[in-house]
Amino acid sequence: MVVDAHPSHDRRSAVALFSRLRTAKGQADPFPLYAQLRSMGPVTPAPWGGLLVTGFDMCDQVLRDREWLEPDKRWRESQGPRTRWSAPSSREMSNTMPALNPPEHTRIRRAAGTFGRTAMQRIGRMISQATDQLLTSLAEQLHHGEADFVALVSEELPVAAIGDWLEVPAADRPRLRELTHDQVFTQELLPTASQLALSDAATAELRAYFTDLVRQRRKRPGEDPVSMWIQTWDTLEPDRDKADQAVYFIALFVLLAALETTSTLLSTMVLRLVEHPERWDQLAADPSLVPAFVEETLRHDPPTHVISRIAATDNVIGGFPVRGDDMIHLMVGAAHRDPTRHPDPDRFDLRRERPDHLAFSGGIHYCLGAPLARLEAQTLLHHLLRRLPRLTLVRRPSWAPRVAFRRLLNLDVTFA
Repeated sequence: MVVDAHPSHDRRSAVALFSRLRTAKGQADPFPLYAQLRSMGPVTPAPWGGLLVTGFDMCDQVLRDREWLEPDKRWRESQGPRTRWSAPSSREMSNTMPALNPPEHTRIRRAAGTFGRTAMQRIGRMISQATDQLLTSLAEQLHHGEADFVALVSEELPVAAIGDWLEVPAADRPRLRELTHDQVFTQELLPTASQLALSDAATAELRAYFTDLVRQRRKRPGEDPVSMWIQTWDTLEPDRDKADQAVYFIALFVLLAALETTSTLLSTMVLRLVEHPERWDQLAADPSLVPAFVEETLRHDPPTHVISRIAATDNVIGGFPVRGDDMIHLMVGAAHRDPTRHPDPDRFDLRRERPDHLAFSGGIHYCLGAPLARLEAQTLLHHLLRRLPRLTLVRRPSWAPRVAFRRLLNLDVTFA
């Protein structure tokens, strides 16, 4: 176990903070709570064991250091049969790329490939068309009063983009989107038993869906990524069943990675835009600031607020000794507001000198879909500025009571 070098009142304070963070009210503005957590030091004991890291530089170092590993299958199995790590959804996720360590991670990532120029050009055209269609629907709704940007645009664009790329039938996409909302609970910081049950059910349905999809593509291959992955794995794995299972895990990972966090990015980005009208005017006057707006959104309030790692060997972080296999939690949402890294960190600043962030993780686990997420966000902003008059916020939105993965439940807007 980690040696607790802080007084017991720090642990009690952390308990109280996380109790508040795990509520919709706490998630509406978690940053004052993060500031209290940072005031305890860049590293502090977690109430349930392990450590919480809130300093930006320390989080950045851990993400790039191969002495800190993903909680992989071996680690999860070692936690025992009655822990959250033994849930069927957790065991399933342990086979996907984000939960793998080298050398297996290296092998799978190479097989998955990246979004090349040709793929990005095709996806870019599709995203532009889909964005126009979604904004047309939004405008029609707005002519009758107000509209929920989350439901009409933020939830729809990511599933349209990844669904088109994977060639998933349009009729199946709404259900896949719903399943991702439940599946993500197994990746939460402190999931409840009922949340894990939802995640287990969603994971089972996703497994059935994508296993069948892989089977169909093997029978009738095309030019889509799933067919390409099948070809790749047939050269790597002589056992066809194992090859198909590997393709399934890549497809599952791609879907999960492309939907939940990207939808949150789009929603949060537009919230930052409409809550302060001067930002809309600033972008309209200088559209070249669009990329900076996306990056500052990712710093100011990233979709993922917590990333967990385990120590490969006995280690020390922030003066705390850590034994091999102990877990630490990188509080990315708090680290992004670290004033030692970002002066005046609570201010949304499009001209920030160092707009760096950890929203896409770092090191060997840097997000494979980062280019796609950025493309969707930048395309949406450009089209909003071109297609619609300035929008304004009708009421403060609601947030899901989650800690690790942010989710905006609604964003009601109207014409200014």
